[in-house]
Amino acid sequence: MSRKFAPFVFCLFPTLLSAQQKSDLQQILDRLDRIEQENKTLTDEVRALRAELAASRSAAALTVTPAPTAPIDERVEVAEQRIADQAQTKVEASQKLPITLTGMVLFNAWMNGRANGGAEYPTTASQTNNSSAAGATISQSVLGMKFQGPEVLNGGQLSGSIYFDTWGGSPSNSLNHLIRVRTATVQIDWKDTSIVAGQDKPIVSPREPDSLAQVQVSPLTGAGNLWLWQPQVRVDQRFHFGPQVGLTAQVGVYETSEPSYASRGGDNSAIASVPRPGIEGRFEFWRKFGEHARIEIAPGFHESTTHAGGFSAPSRLGTVDWLIQPVSKIRLTGMFFTGENAAGLGGLRQGFSIFNDIRAVPIGANGGWAQFSYLATKRLTFNIFSGEENDRAADLLSGDIHRNFMYAGNAIYRLGSNVLIGMEVSQIRTNYFLLPSKLNNHYDLSLAYLF
Repeated sequence: MSRKFAPFVFCLFPTLLSAQQKSDLQQILDRLDRIEQENKTLTDEVRALRAELAASRSAAALTVTPAPTAPIDERVEVAEQRIADQAQTKVEASQKLPITLTGMVLFNAWMNGRANGGAEYPTTASQTNNSSAAGATISQSVLGMKFQGPEVLNGGQLSGSIYFDTWGGSPSNSLNHLIRVRTATVQIDWKDTSIVAGQDKPIVSPREPDSLAQVQVSPLTGAGNLWLWQPQVRVDQRFHFGPQVGLTAQVGVYETSEPSYASRGGDNSAIASVPRPGIEGRFEFWRKFGEHARIEIAPGFHESTTHAGGFSAPSRLGTVDWLIQPVSKIRLTGMFFTGENAAGLGGLRQGFSIFNDIRAVPIGANGGWAQFSYLATKRLTFNIFSGEENDRAADLLSGDIHRNFMYAGNAIYRLGSNVLIGMEVSQIRTNYFLLPSKLNNHYDLSLAYLF
């Protein structure tokens, strides 16, 4: 039976194979039709989106009317006028270096006690009593310029500044002011080294209290703050022991400013002294404890010799200054010194004594100051500071100052980004050797415009 069906199956096989092939081909054609339909749908959507975009652009073009373009001659004329206006207002150096004008217009209204010695801002309490005094001044205003120079000497960046005030002349006479240079520096900075030359505070005493009441000289002058702005040159070398710890070493030459001296027990004539160079060094160790916490401790030394009337006396001082900021709102700053003959750096102006015209004795001195600052808000700061200088009694004669002590408190409020108002109260207590002690109160209201 199977042999009968075999020829039939053999003849039917090509037909079955042809049917199977037609079925596969039909599936392929159906798939192509679907893909073609999807492509057509996508093409229609793209055309619709393009039409919407063109319509929105046409609407925007209709709502904005383009300004007519001025002729080229008019535009050139306007540009030249603007350049001329800028040339009238800008500060320009002859050497084409960038210069920034800065400073402070400062108005002070003040009142003194009776022991003012005739000074508007006394630094010691006078032995003789005067009448209480009050007044106002703008002589403590400061004008400054900062400049940025080109790169020099293997990539060193040149920069500098100079500051003036009008405290020279007769500050009590508003029509008799003289321009006075306060500080001026020129420096070259490399990555870890700087060379600085100019006139500034002593290298060993860079810090000072914050005050708008006493600006003509540094606050606490004669009461622990060595401040005299004198010519000097120094080299700074910076060392980094990681991102949070470092050391800055400063060594230089500082020109002292020596007072005149009186002969003790002889003819009592004044003996003029001459400025002398002194060697100074300061080594600041610093460490950060976060974004707003920092500590800086800087020991230092000063060494020079004073010459006057054929006599000489050494000046040797050891110093340390600090900044401690445990949190963002609290800051402690200050300075301490000890040694002998501190007059040439801004201490009490009695560096050494000449006894009986036969010997010169340097006056031993200890002193310093400290300030506590509370940054209450971004606008309001409170400062409390005090300082004193003690001169060794064995080196003094009657009438010399044995101890000069001052304390003060102020509040400084920022009315605007560059407008400050301050109120300060201070008292000076001066102890004279073998004479009565004196005190003087000072009250000050200040208004400052920074620019």
